[in-house]
Amino acid sequence: MRRCQTGLSLVELMIGLALGLFISAAGFAAFAEQWREHRHATLAMRLQQDLRSAAELVARDLRRAGYWAAPAASRPNPYAAFAPQAAASDAASYAYSRDAIENHVLDGTEQFGLRLRRGVIELQLGAGGWQALTDAGTLVVTEFLLEPRLQSVSLLEHCARPCPAGVACDAHVNVRHLTLRITARAASDASLVRRIDTLVRLRNDEVAGACPA
Repeated sequence: MRRCQTGLSLVELMIGLALGLFISAAGFAAFAEQWREHRHATLAMRLQQDLRSAAELVARDLRRAGYWAAPAASRPNPYAAFAPQAAASDAASYAYSRDAIENHVLDGTEQFGLRLRRGVIELQLGAGGWQALTDAGTLVVTEFLLEPRLQSVSLLEHCARPCPAGVACDAHVNVRHLTLRITARAASDASLVRRIDTLVRLRNDEVAGACPA
């Protein structure tokens, strides 16, 4: 008996190839989407970590602003000033100081600063120039803001004598804080933007007024 041998027709072969290509394309699209999501999550995590590290470096240096090693009761603290400085249109700059030589005089080596310049936060190291705190190849800082906050705390309850009736007493301490805000975008993905806000407590407080005599 003769057995009939049959194979795939051209139409069946073309349909099979089309189905195979369709399944392969769907799998590749799913893989590409997962890869994009993974890359986006990795960039977001790295951006947030770099922002947190930059904020910690800035806060650590700012906490020493106004430090005076040997304060004199007869004179005000020459290192207490903290103020924005004139800068270029693409920069935000702040200046402060702290005691290093203990001569009660603000010297050039005791002047420090922070600024945003061309997307990079920079720290002024006294007379040593400016040093970058952020990497422009990883993130581009678009906002760098420091806003002083002053909280007055009365010291009258700690005075040896109460305030006489009808007399205004003004013994208090000025507690200084700085609101720090940094906004940045990923250098390789402008759509990925993160912001960090923190409150920095300056360690040197200003005592004003006096207890009742």
